[in-house]
Amino acid sequence: MGDGTKGIVTRYDDLIARLRAAAQPERPAPPAMARYLEKVRLHAYKVTNGDVEELKAAGFTEDEIFEHTVSAATAAGLERLRAGLATLQ
Repeated sequence: MGDGTKGIVTRYDDLIARLRAAAQPERPAPPAMARYLEKVRLHAYKVTNGDVEELKAAGFTEDEIFEHTVSAATAAGLERLRAGLATLQ
């Protein structure tokens, strides 16, 4: 599998590769977004409008916030997928 899981091939590999290319989960993030992106990765259900407003007040555009949010969420999802597939080995 293209995300680092050795020996396991799934019918979704092509879709995962396309997702990875579009979402860029390895995209470097500005340090000022670190706390927010950690929340997205670990506790997405706790993200509030206030979190986004803080980033906007710090000078980030909605597009920047969205792109980094998608990248972080995709990275977290792929990490969980990798862990799940590893248990099948």
